[in-house]
Amino acid sequence: MTKILIVDDEDNIRLFYSEELQDEGYEVVTAKDGHRLIDRIQREKPQLIIMDIKLPGYNGLDLMQEIRREFYDLPVILCSAYSSFRGERKSISANYYVVKSSDLTELKEKVKRALEEHIPSGSDG
Repeated sequence: MTKILIVDDEDNIRLFYSEELQDEGYEVVTAKDGHRLIDRIQREKPQLIIMDIKLPGYNGLDLMQEIRREFYDLPVILCSAYSSFRGERKSISANYYVVKSSDLTELKEKVKRALEEHIPSGSDG
Protein backbone atom coordinates (compact mmCIF):
# COMPACT_ATOMS: atom_id res chain seq x y z
CA MET A 1 0.00 0.00 0.00
CA THR A 2 1.27 3.46 -0.88
CA LYS A 3 2.18 5.51 2.19
CA ILE A 4 1.71 9.28 2.35
CA LEU A 5 3.16 11.54 5.04
CA ILE A 6 1.09 14.64 5.80
CA VAL A 7 2.92 17.47 7.58
CA ASP A 8 0.62 20.22 8.82
CA ASP A 9 0.28 22.02 12.13
CA GLU A 10 -3.52 22.19 11.92
CA ASP A 11 -5.16 19.14 13.50
CA ASN A 12 -8.31 19.49 11.39
CA ILE A 13 -6.32 19.62 8.14
CA ARG A 14 -4.29 16.53 9.07
CA LEU A 15 -7.47 14.66 9.98
CA PHE A 16 -9.38 15.81 6.88
CA TYR A 17 -6.55 14.95 4.47
CA SER A 18 -5.94 11.63 6.26
CA GLU A 19 -9.54 10.50 6.07
CA GLU A 20 -9.96 11.53 2.44
CA LEU A 21 -6.71 9.90 1.31
CA GLN A 22 -7.39 6.74 3.30
CA ASP A 23 -10.74 6.55 1.50
CA GLU A 24 -8.73 6.65 -1.74
CA GLY A 25 -6.80 3.58 -0.57
CA TYR A 26 -3.60 5.15 0.75
CA GLU A 27 -1.89 4.49 4.05
CA VAL A 28 -1.45 7.82 5.82
CA VAL A 29 0.90 8.95 8.58
CA THR A 30 1.01 12.48 9.92
CA ALA A 31 3.33 14.97 11.58
CA LYS A 32 2.33 18.25 13.21
CA ASP A 33 5.59 20.06 12.47
CA GLY A 34 9.02 19.71 10.94
CA HIS A 35 10.74 18.51 14.11
CA ARG A 36 13.04 15.61 13.17
CA LEU A 37 11.23 15.34 9.83
CA ILE A 38 14.18 13.74 8.05
CA ASP A 39 14.34 11.04 10.75
CA ARG A 40 10.59 10.52 10.40
CA ILE A 41 10.89 10.11 6.64
CA GLN A 42 13.72 7.58 7.08
CA ARG A 43 11.64 5.62 9.59
CA GLU A 44 8.24 5.75 7.84
CA LYS A 45 9.51 5.53 4.22
CA PRO A 46 6.57 7.35 2.62
CA GLN A 47 6.21 7.39 -1.16
CA LEU A 48 4.88 10.97 -1.05
CA ILE A 49 4.85 13.96 1.30
CA ILE A 50 2.12 16.58 1.52
CA MET A 51 3.50 19.51 3.48
CA ASP A 52 2.24 22.87 4.66
CA ILE A 53 4.62 25.74 4.01
CA LYS A 54 3.99 27.56 7.29
CA LEU A 55 4.80 25.35 10.25
CA PRO A 56 5.47 26.51 13.81
CA GLY A 57 9.19 27.00 14.24
CA TYR A 58 9.91 25.77 10.70
CA ASN A 59 9.80 27.15 7.21
CA GLY A 60 8.32 24.56 4.87
CA LEU A 61 10.46 25.82 2.01
CA ASP A 62 13.61 25.29 4.07
CA LEU A 63 12.38 21.82 5.05
CA MET A 64 11.77 21.17 1.35
CA GLN A 65 15.46 21.86 0.71
CA GLU A 66 16.47 19.43 3.48
CA ILE A 67 14.19 16.75 2.04
CA ARG A 68 15.71 17.24 -1.41
CA ARG A 69 19.24 16.87 -0.03
CA GLU A 70 18.40 13.55 1.64
CA PHE A 71 15.64 12.19 -0.62
CA TYR A 72 16.09 13.90 -3.97
CA ASP A 73 13.44 11.88 -5.81
CA LEU A 74 10.75 11.70 -3.09
CA PRO A 75 7.69 13.55 -4.43
CA VAL A 76 6.54 16.50 -2.34
CA ILE A 77 3.33 18.48 -2.68
CA LEU A 78 3.48 21.86 -0.96
CA CYS A 79 0.23 23.23 0.45
CA SER A 80 -0.57 26.74 1.52
CA ALA A 81 -3.58 28.88 2.22
CA TYR A 82 -2.05 31.38 -0.22
CA SER A 83 -0.93 31.07 -3.82
CA SER A 84 1.85 33.67 -3.42
CA PHE A 85 4.40 31.04 -2.34
CA ARG A 86 4.60 29.72 -5.92
CA GLY A 87 6.88 32.61 -6.79
CA GLU A 88 9.42 31.73 -4.08
CA ARG A 89 12.68 30.49 -5.54
CA LYS A 90 12.97 27.69 -2.97
CA SER A 91 9.55 26.33 -3.93
CA ILE A 92 10.71 25.22 -7.38
CA SER A 93 12.03 21.93 -6.00
CA ALA A 94 8.50 20.81 -5.07
CA ASN A 95 6.73 18.51 -7.47
CA TYR A 96 3.37 20.24 -7.11
CA TYR A 97 1.68 23.09 -5.29
CA VAL A 98 -1.87 23.15 -3.98
CA VAL A 99 -3.78 25.99 -2.38
CA LYS A 100 -5.67 24.64 0.64
CA SER A 101 -9.36 24.15 0.06
CA SER A 102 -12.25 22.15 1.47
CA ASP A 103 -12.52 20.59 -2.01
CA LEU A 104 -9.68 18.08 -2.25
CA THR A 105 -10.18 17.31 -5.94
CA GLU A 106 -7.01 19.17 -6.96
CA LEU A 107 -4.94 17.65 -4.15
CA LYS A 108 -6.09 14.12 -5.00
CA GLU A 109 -5.26 14.67 -8.68
CA LYS A 110 -1.78 15.94 -7.78
CA VAL A 111 -1.23 12.96 -5.46
CA LYS A 112 -2.13 10.51 -8.23
CA ARG A 113 0.02 12.33 -10.78
CA ALA A 114 3.04 12.56 -8.46
CA LEU A 115 2.82 8.88 -7.56
CA GLU A 116 2.40 7.80 -11.19
CA GLU A 117 5.52 9.76 -12.09
CA HIS A 118 7.62 8.30 -9.26
CA ILE A 119 6.47 4.74 -8.69
CA PRO A 120 7.32 2.24 -11.44
CA SER A 121 4.26 0.68 -13.06
CA GLY A 122 3.49 -2.74 -11.68
CA SER A 123 4.68 -1.73 -8.23
CA ASP A 124 2.18 -1.71 -5.39
CA GLY A 125 4.20 0.88 -3.47
